[in-house]
Amino acid sequence: MAQSFIRRFTKKILLFATVILCILFLATCLTPKLNPQQWWIAGFFGLSVPYIFILIFFSVFFWLIAKPILALIPLITLGIGWNQISVLCAMNAPSSFVSAHVDTTIRLVSWNVGNMYGLSKDNDKRTHDRTEIAGAIIKTNADIVCLQEFNHSYTQGPQADNIGLFKKYYAYNYFSINYEKGNGFYAAGTILFSKYPIIKTGKITYPGAYPESLLYADIKIQNDTIRVYTTHLQSFAFNSNDYAEIEKIKETNSQSVQASKNIFSKMKTAFTTRAAQADKVKMEIDKSLYPSVICGDFNDVPNSYIYNHIRGNRQDAFLAKGLGIGKSYIALAPTLRIDYILPDNNFSINQFTMIDESLSDHLMLLSDLSLKK
Repeated sequence: MAQSFIRRFTKKILLFATVILCILFLATCLTPKLNPQQWWIAGFFGLSVPYIFILIFFSVFFWLIAKPILALIPLITLGIGWNQISVLCAMNAPSSFVSAHVDTTIRLVSWNVGNMYGLSKDNDKRTHDRTEIAGAIIKTNADIVCLQEFNHSYTQGPQADNIGLFKKYYAYNYFSINYEKGNGFYAAGTILFSKYPIIKTGKITYPGAYPESLLYADIKIQNDTIRVYTTHLQSFAFNSNDYAEIEKIKETNSQSVQASKNIFSKMKTAFTTRAAQADKVKMEIDKSLYPSVICGDFNDVPNSYIYNHIRGNRQDAFLAKGLGIGKSYIALAPTLRIDYILPDNNFSINQFTMIDESLSDHLMLLSDLSLKK
């Protein structure tokens, strides 16, 4: 009798937990439509999707064994939330990226290069890393290169002339300087390099106090013109102290409450700031008269308002040709795909890959595109 009671009680508890998980998952299905400027909690929901999905997925198998009829609850929930699942991971056959460059394709790189410093804290190594980063990009033989968190000096000489590292291979560039000091001594922002002529450029500065922007370049490729946008949206701006506080939260010690408040506040601010930036991006990219691609570091996941609002009806190169979850940021969590290449429907996506050069906290995105005729 006692064992029977315990078994029934355990099933009721697990059923209750399953229902709660399903309700939470259905709530996250609203995330892509909820602007964090009004619904900041939606930003946290977006980050939770992979973990809730995994728990519900395993609950299906549990109930198939324990009581099959109850497996319908998580199965129906996953069916309702399929749009959230479909952007979470790519389900294509495994394939190798063909390095040989076909003339009819446009090879594009997008990479957050972490200020060209690499991952080392050693100043001598950092100086070396800038040349390794440039070398890794050049060997891809890309036609167009979009770099976020790029820096350059106009006055320090060859040891800080980062644009100069690319000039032999890319005749054209446009640098959107978001932060500058010392009249060119140090400049940082996003940059676009191109082997093809750039016939027009533009910079759209985002509202608010954060120095970020959207840049675009109209590029002439044989008889066609395309527009390429690239941007870096507001990050959580975690510093070494914040990462230490995250460790305090994990340890659940007496300092964890205050640490949680500090991290929560930064994340809330970033969610609302990115939402305003995403609204600006959407408004601008919808103006393009040419076939266009937007790429860059959005600092938010595919289950977010930011990604879905910017993407709209565009294609996602990773979803089209990638495989798995596609983690593009190496720190914090195993589920952070926050870097994207999003061509509009005038393009065919021929291939895509992510490359970990161990030179940045982001992976390099590489894709071959072709214009539909």
